[in-house]
Amino acid sequence: MYGSVRDDLSATLDDIRAAGLFKPERVISTPQSASVAVAEGGAPGGVLNFCANNYLGLADHPEVVAAAKDALDRWGYGMASVRFICGTQEIHKELERRLSAFLGQEDTILYSSCFDANGGVFETLLGPEDAVISDALNHASIIDGIRLSKARRLRYANRDLAELETRLKETQDARRRLIVTDGVFSMDGYVAPLDEICDLADRYDALVMVDDSHAVGFVGPGGRGTPELHGVLDRVDILTGTLGKALGGASGGYVAARAEIVALLRQRSRPYLFSNSLAPVIAAASIKVLDLLESAGGLRERLNANTRLFRAKMTEAGFEVLPGDHAIAPVMIGDAAAAGRMAELLLERGVYVIGFSYPVVPMDRARIRVQLSAAHSTEDVERAVRAFVDAREAMENETENETRNETGNKD
Repeated sequence: MYGSVRDDLSATLDDIRAAGLFKPERVISTPQSASVAVAEGGAPGGVLNFCANNYLGLADHPEVVAAAKDALDRWGYGMASVRFICGTQEIHKELERRLSAFLGQEDTILYSSCFDANGGVFETLLGPEDAVISDALNHASIIDGIRLSKARRLRYANRDLAELETRLKETQDARRRLIVTDGVFSMDGYVAPLDEICDLADRYDALVMVDDSHAVGFVGPGGRGTPELHGVLDRVDILTGTLGKALGGASGGYVAARAEIVALLRQRSRPYLFSNSLAPVIAAASIKVLDLLESAGGLRERLNANTRLFRAKMTEAGFEVLPGDHAIAPVMIGDAAAAGRMAELLLERGVYVIGFSYPVVPMDRARIRVQLSAAHSTEDVERAVRAFVDAREAMENETENETRNETGNKD
């Protein structure tokens, strides 16, 4: 049986490669940092890493690493159980308390990932008599989580408040309505207008849920994310996020929310009930990250400065960078194969980035998503811009040579 299946799968993979959509996985041979060594294809001596979610540069911070080592000795390696059986340690409860306090929420529940967190919310809270209204560009984990529920499902165009209000009017017969949005949309770096979304939620008696994975730790005056940025910390009902980006970069996710919501998730949320507990070493290291965030103003300022510099220099050099001030700075290429080729040329020039193409982004909207970090120096940022310029010139020369060869062959 597998013979025919294998042929079909091979043909699909060949089609993906032919369309320039194949996504290779490069192997890093060093710890995650602002500069890394790549096993194959990288420049000698390492490359600058501009494609990690390591926004504050904490993935290899010595105090975080030390906390992880200490936790291995005190708490062990893994729990070998789910939370409600014998998988809850004091360290898990402490992290939940610390996250609740930091995020301004009543309670928090930990998950193995934010994907699991988003997968565990909708089915638990919403039934056939309810409605969920989702931004069209929400993360795949939100989309998949919504699919698991029996709630009525509606979408509104990205950050389109008029269409959101229309959807709220269309669902006034629902028992519960939940508006769900990314705080920051990861492919564009755009920030959701949470203050206006909360105003609409108040007007139409709806709940608000925000996945703030690309904001917590560095967006907002205290790094508490987009709700803090927009002054609505007390108006967001459900906040999901990850420990795998700015908060140390390991893994794990959470739901921080109203106390009753978290209590019900502990009883009914399937990804929580049937997945192993978060590793104690991650919980302990994440607590140390929260300690560091209390004095991380300098890191956030450095990240913002790097972001402004990169966006300004790239625009001056004639590149199309999607507007905004977030550390996600998408450089628009358009063609998927061209984006992949530019990423290869940049790697040769000592800059590690990834070309994003369909289905991660819309067809013909391929891009290189550059992500700035507080760990980058000013020289790192300027070097990256120079590499983009050099790579663009190399691609133009390649195109000219191909055209010349084609013309010669016709003659």
